[in-house]
Amino acid sequence: MKSFEWTVVDTDIGPLLLAATDEGLVSVVFHADPAVRDRALARLAGRLTAEPVEDATGLLAEPIRQLEAYFAGGLREFDLPLDWSLSGGFNRQVLRELAGSVPYGAVVGYGDLAARVGEPGAAQAVGAAMGSNPLPVVVPCHRVVETGGGLGGFGGGLETKRRLLALEGVLPEPLF
Repeated sequence: MKSFEWTVVDTDIGPLLLAATDEGLVSVVFHADPAVRDRALARLAGRLTAEPVEDATGLLAEPIRQLEAYFAGGLREFDLPLDWSLSGGFNRQVLRELAGSVPYGAVVGYGDLAARVGEPGAAQAVGAAMGSNPLPVVVPCHRVVETGGGLGGFGGGLETKRRLLALEGVLPEPLF
């Protein structure tokens, strides 16, 4: 049976579960305490039809190095092979556009991102695509905000979104 590698890394926004296949990084899961981790691994095993193998030194060594550099303020652009198999259709199109066109320290509105993929009326569908992002942080859905300046939603919670945007200099650091 096929397998995928996984590990949990501690970050400034809490524990992240990382998973990779031979194709590349396939999943990043927020708040990966043991219960979240176990549910995520079961879901991934089913969707990838593969056995989870815990290993931080193989396929995940470079993603871990780049995430550590990102959280330390020394990396502005991830350069990793990505496995897009958990995303398809419109969602994948939107996420790939986001990954390729919204740099560190910038934000884009849901409607603007919809227009970039040729669907100017699809702001809500873009929001759904962000919510389905299997690779948050690396594919920076935290950089997508409401046109009026609101943060919008975020799978990792709004406090996590604020912290990522503060790290990138888009928002001021919280005072406490």
